[in-house]
Amino acid sequence: MFGLGKILKLFVGDKSKKDLKEISPIIDEINSFEDEVKALNNDELRTQTLDFKKKINSSISDINIEINKQKAKLDETDDFDEKESLFSNIDKLNEKAYEISEQTLNEILPKAFAVVKETARRFVENKEILVKANDFDIELSARKEYVKINKGVATWFNSWDAAGKKIIWDMIHYDVQLVGGVAMHRGKVAEMQTGEGKTLVATLPVYLNALTGRGVHLVTVNDYLAKRDSAWMAPIFEFHGLSVDCIDYYKPNSPERKKAYNSDITYGTNNEFGFDYLRDNMANSPDDLVQKKHNFAIVDEVDSVLIDDARTPLIISGAIPKGDKHEFNELKPKIERIVSTQRKFLVNTLAEAKNQISSKDEEDGGFNLLRVFRGIPKNKALIKYLSEDGIKRLLQKTENFYMQDNNREMPKIDKELYYVIDEKNNQIELTDKGIEFLSGKDDPNFFIMPEIGLEISKIENKGLNKENEAKEKDELYRDFSIKSERIHTINQLLKAYALFEKDIQYVVMENKVMIVDEQTGRIMDGRRYSDGLHQAIEAKENVKIEAATQTFATITLQNYFRMYNKLSGMTGTAVTEAGELWEIYKLDVMEIPTNRPIQRKDKQDLIYKTKREKYNAVIDEVTELSRSGRPVLIGTTSVEISELLGRMLKIRKIPHNILNAKLHKKESDIVAEAGKPGQVTIATNMAGRGTDIKLSEEVKGNGGLAIVGTERHDSRRVDRQLRGRSGRQGDPGSSQFYVSLEDNLMRLFGAEKIAKMMDRMGLKEGEVIQHSMITDSIERAQKKVEENNFGIRKRLLEYDDVMNAQREVIYRRRNNSLFGERLRIDVSNMIYDTCENIVISNKSINDFKNFEFELIRYFSVTTELDSDDFESMAEKEITDKIYTIVLKHYLRKIENNANLAFPVIKHVYEKQREKYKRIVVPFSDGIKSLQVITDLEKAYNSNGDQLVTDFEKNISLAILDNSWKTHLRKMDELKQSVQLAVHEQKDPLLIYKFEAFELFKSLIDSVNKEILSFLFKAEIATDSNKNVKEATSRKPMSMNTSKDEIPNTEQLRQRSRAIINQQRNETVETVIRTQPKVGRNDKVTIKNVKTSETKELKFKHAEKLINGGDWMIIGNN
Repeated sequence: MFGLGKILKLFVGDKSKKDLKEISPIIDEINSFEDEVKALNNDELRTQTLDFKKKINSSISDINIEINKQKAKLDETDDFDEKESLFSNIDKLNEKAYEISEQTLNEILPKAFAVVKETARRFVENKEILVKANDFDIELSARKEYVKINKGVATWFNSWDAAGKKIIWDMIHYDVQLVGGVAMHRGKVAEMQTGEGKTLVATLPVYLNALTGRGVHLVTVNDYLAKRDSAWMAPIFEFHGLSVDCIDYYKPNSPERKKAYNSDITYGTNNEFGFDYLRDNMANSPDDLVQKKHNFAIVDEVDSVLIDDARTPLIISGAIPKGDKHEFNELKPKIERIVSTQRKFLVNTLAEAKNQISSKDEEDGGFNLLRVFRGIPKNKALIKYLSEDGIKRLLQKTENFYMQDNNREMPKIDKELYYVIDEKNNQIELTDKGIEFLSGKDDPNFFIMPEIGLEISKIENKGLNKENEAKEKDELYRDFSIKSERIHTINQLLKAYALFEKDIQYVVMENKVMIVDEQTGRIMDGRRYSDGLHQAIEAKENVKIEAATQTFATITLQNYFRMYNKLSGMTGTAVTEAGELWEIYKLDVMEIPTNRPIQRKDKQDLIYKTKREKYNAVIDEVTELSRSGRPVLIGTTSVEISELLGRMLKIRKIPHNILNAKLHKKESDIVAEAGKPGQVTIATNMAGRGTDIKLSEEVKGNGGLAIVGTERHDSRRVDRQLRGRSGRQGDPGSSQFYVSLEDNLMRLFGAEKIAKMMDRMGLKEGEVIQHSMITDSIERAQKKVEENNFGIRKRLLEYDDVMNAQREVIYRRRNNSLFGERLRIDVSNMIYDTCENIVISNKSINDFKNFEFELIRYFSVTTELDSDDFESMAEKEITDKIYTIVLKHYLRKIENNANLAFPVIKHVYEKQREKYKRIVVPFSDGIKSLQVITDLEKAYNSNGDQLVTDFEKNISLAILDNSWKTHLRKMDELKQSVQLAVHEQKDPLLIYKFEAFELFKSLIDSVNKEILSFLFKAEIATDSNKNVKEATSRKPMSMNTSKDEIPNTEQLRQRSRAIINQQRNETVETVIRTQPKVGRNDKVTIKNVKTSETKELKFKHAEKLINGGDWMIIGNN
């Protein structure tokens, strides 16, 4: 039976063949230059790079001349509208220059690739390459051993150190590698099999795009690969005068890291590129910036970076007041007791269910079995029992019965449970019995949330004086806050104990909880679970609980990499994620043919009933393979399984190495030994991603590397990654996956039909089935998981797109403030927008007095308009008139400030210029003060204008940064709260977009008014020279960098629902109704308890305000 993919191929053809056919003429053209570049001597070969650069610069020279003309006009005009138009023209010209240079790169590509290939050939065939020494050679010879200078001649050696390993260059590009290079230059993902030389392929597009001088970033998944590849490939580029560096060698914000970014080619890890972007957008001076514009990036292991890490935000955070205050340790004993109590109860219930089912009482037995499944689904005894004949079917039948009619009967199952686990969604929810158990008899209200509106009404009805009333209200709010945080802490602790397992989701090393990447098995340094979950796991494992932090800046890797003008990537496994790469990044995936046909034999999966049978079969097979002289790589999905198999092999006295998250630092050493005859290597599914297992001729003769997979991963490409370790460059090899019905993937998504089939066949313990239909069935289950994960990532991206649009606006304004060139235009736009808001808000209610008050409040100006003019004139006419007045007033003010400051600056410069380089000048608006740092010489040469510009920069940056931090916290809270909209049959995303827009509009208006108010009111102290002092170096802010594991939208919804349910449940039990019940569509009158403002609206709209605690119902109609 044809699948959809096969049917499409019949009608539209094979995509990979079409892609290859399109690129083949370019490969022929590259090869046509082979004889020409071979005939060049070494110096002539190097001259080709200079010729390429001249051609690129010549193609955009006319545009550069025009850009310089536009910049000259900027200096000649003071008109803000004209300046804005000129800046817009410059931006368009820069875009045009980029497009033309890309066309030029396409023109020179064939010869440029031929030059790189010829360079590689000469390094292979010559131990030494002699050229005429230039300045770059001389500079390199001082720090690189592979370049020596003697009497004006530079000697380049073909051997050098690559991250601690001595290498002799031995690679020349194949034609298929040229195909991969063209694909990546065009902004595509090149899928190349293991051993096909992706690192070498990247040299082609990297060299070509570095010729423009705009910079190329090569992104790796870890710092070892970044350092290795930068050192390994550097001489190929440096021979042609292109500078190469790696950011991971240097500290953040250091001059060395800035220099690395200024290199033609920059290697580094995805995390550090992203964090440097965030740090740059927290800088207080242009000198602190390290990154240039994002031109072209090639992402190595692109699936790992753009898929696995896609929804993981990079976060820069700092300490918050009382961030180390929490109740994790205090509440931990309660959770340990409830988990232990439920486990003991359900172990007995499982025994009872077994007896009932064996006695043919399937109704009661199924009831108890489902109860056990909802309470301890990962219990090993339960998993083993479910693999027996008919038991899984009985559980599914019982579950379907109790789930019908929207789970109407399920409370009967959950009645005796303390909490319920939803394993598929990785969620946990306390039951009423669980809440009662945790509260205890001493304090039954321990977790009961007070009904704020009702309690406020009771306090106000007591007739207390204002002081005592305020005191009781404060106490109420404090109690609400404590209990809200307590419920959250309990939920996270419960999740830590019941859902997260040590050595599977995380490991404990050096007294720290470290997350293990489920896709690669590597430890993810610096990453923490968000929302208190990591702290809960730290409490569980009795390690130091890190303090809570506040977010200063954040971005997801999805949105970071979408900023590049051109993005491409390479990996061995991308086709299964091609749809996602195209939809999110507009990255097309091209399958690159192998240089030699793949000889590896991929066998059909072997299916066993239980894990025990499966592992015994694995050990038997591995023992046989090892004794036959073949190296074996065993792939596992967790540290726990790796160590279990290690113990089993030890019993059989089979020597082996274990590579897992605990031993990841030994990765390169273990992988280096993995190809030796009879060597057994157990690895979590990272299996040396980024490294090749090389085989001797003896091993090839024995059949090559054998891959033994102990479990199917949720993602097909991870399995393909494991398989790809074998069969490199035409080597022989084999792969075989062992699967049991107890495996997570099979239990959750794929086992029902297979279990029925095995039951019908009457298979006994130890017997196995193997068929292509079964393998296809497993891959369909994997596809379900992949589609689900893609949906989650896409949904989260839609949320982050809202945040990203706001981030771009703030960072653009911040950048304008930092450099100052466009700051005055921003100030003039702020003035106009604020004038417009003042006019619109007051004219709509015809409030002339408030209009005058706000002009004085924000601009310190009055207007000639009277109330009649205000009433009769159009909004646009009034706005334009007051804008003109306010702008003139502002320009006069900054000119006066410069004139007032200049005598002081002149005095200091002429008398003490040797003593001072940068000075601090205080400004104050009468309420707050600002210490403005300015360059003394620039301030003197500009007659004080530089000081005023620096004043505008400082106040804009300070207010923008402070407001943005607050806004980030509000956006986090909004994202959580909107998930409850699903209960009203509304799309949370739409509500999030609407509310986020309103929040951002409010932020911009607030920022504009705060900046303008200070700019218009602040004065400089000029009475003496005592106020001027030397500027000291700014003390760096204490910041943390981390990657949070964030909950998906369903998890957010579950968490919010759990908290609300607890509030609702407890209210029913403890609160006596004192007012008539209010329907959701009934109109109610609500009052703000802080401002006394009243509103009349439907209860369903008022409910959110009431739950917030600041509003209460005072009447209903």
